[in-house]
This record gives sequence, structure tokens and C-alpha cells, in this order.
Amino acid sequence: MQVKVIGDNHVRGTAGLAQEVETSVEAALKRFGQQITRVEAHLSDENSHKRGDNDKQCTLEAHVAGLQAIAATGNGSTLNQAVHESINKLVAQLDHKLGRLGERKGRTAMGGEEE
Repeated sequence: MQVKVIGDNHVRGTAGLAQEVETSVEAALKRFGQQITRVEAHLSDENSHKRGDNDKQCTLEAHVAGLQAIAATGNGSTLNQAVHESINKLVAQLDHKLGRLGERKGRTAMGGEEE
């Protein structure tokens, strides 16, 4: 799985920040294995140089093999909080979406034959 970190004009994209985001995303999505081909993390600061509550935002976009991309957005007063909130939301969406697909495989058809 590739993880690409993209920052806006107001987020200083240091190598340390990118590595921290990549590590967090890879650890959280590890169980989905080869199903996820790429994850894009879009980091932004909505208030630019001004301080404010929940002004940092992270949008994660997971590209799943054979499906449309699944996205989740998290906000926080720090980038770290925003990243972790978006990771939690993305994991919940992936569990829901990929879990539903997995349920279809072992389902018994109306004729009594497995699909």
C-alpha cells in the first residue's frame, strides 16, 4: 500500500510529519492487506495563520481494488488529532464496505446452492 501525504499552502509538509502520517495510516489499515492499493492524505489548515479550535483538517482517500475510492475527513486543533480522527472514520467505513462484500461470498442462494 502506498501512502501519499499532500499539504496545502498553510501546512508545512516536513519529512517528519509525512513519515508520522504514513506510519499511522499503514498501521491502522494493515488488516485490509492487498485490498487497498493507495491512500492519499490531504492535510489543510482552514484558518491559515490564525489559531482556532478544530481548524486543522485531514482527508484520507483510500483506493480499494475494484471499488471506488472511500474518503473520510477528520478535524482537530492539531494535525495529529485530525489525522487520527480521519483514520478512525476511514477504518469504520472500510469495515462497513468491505465487510458487506465479504458477507456475499458465503451466502446461500434461494435455491440452496452457495453463490
